[in-house]
Amino acid sequence: FDMSFKYFLEMTPEEEVINPSSLTKFRKLRLKDTDLLNLLIGKTVSIAIEKGIIRSRSIIVDATHSLSRSNPLSPIEVLKERGIQLRKAVYSVDENRKERMPSKNEDNDLEHELSYCNKLKKEIESDQALCALPKVKEKLNLLQETMEDTQDHYTLSKDSDARTGHKSADTSFFGFKTHIAMTEERIITAAVVTSAEKGDGPVLP
Repeated sequence: FDMSFKYFLEMTPEEEVINPSSLTKFRKLRLKDTDLLNLLIGKTVSIAIEKGIIRSRSIIVDATHSLSRSNPLSPIEVLKERGIQLRKAVYSVDENRKERMPSKNEDNDLEHELSYCNKLKKEIESDQALCALPKVKEKLNLLQETMEDTQDHYTLSKDSDARTGHKSADTSFFGFKTHIAMTEERIITAAVVTSAEKGDGPVLP
């Protein structure tokens, strides 16, 4: 344990510290199913009204943008990876299949990659026995889903909750929005976090 933390907490070097899991247990057991954010905001607003801090009747609505920590992958990168995984699954069953596979796309053109993936998919689907194998079927379905997502202009990322939002007509970001309502005194009265594609304001209670 870092001694500087013990010094800051005025603890002796040999003094035992609490178990690291204590906070997690408290959060899961004592705060379970508790709308903690709204509870804290409500209490703050009540105190502000009681102390005469809030005097205005107007509410300002705004949204702040938060970028996802997971870097979004370009569709072509994901398609190439899915294609490689599918071919590996097929070759693990039948190495002689290599001769019948379509030539890989070597450039970074998305349309060319989609065309290659479609040829690869059709070639494998032509053999029903091969498609029925679980390891091949799983990779084939994954490639199909990725192709559909790409054609629907979705951004692919390991962060399944984040989405692409737009700051303006020309600029976009990948992540989340924090929708905030506040008084003229800058006291927050409501806050909701959504994925980035949601409109500003309507999701607030």
